[in-house]
Amino acid sequence: MSKNNNQITVLGKKISIDKNDYISITDMLKAKDGDFFISDWLRNRNTIEYLGIWERIHNPDFNYGEFAIIKSQAGLKN
Repeated sequence: MSKNNNQITVLGKKISIDKNDYISITDMLKAKDGDFFISDWLRNRNTIEYLGIWERIHNPDFNYGEFAIIKSQAGLKN
């Protein structure tokens, strides 16, 4: 693994890092299985739960009602 200003290279794949040293999960997922994996990951009930917790902690304007609707539909096929 090598670090270059705003990204690292892992197994030949470039992964972005922001100014706070947060590593891009999106880049990691794209490197693994492309965009399909990302859309699948975003429908996962555990992912939705994690994102809801993150928003509750870090977003003072978090819309709990809207999130409840999204959470209730997560992981379900339409």
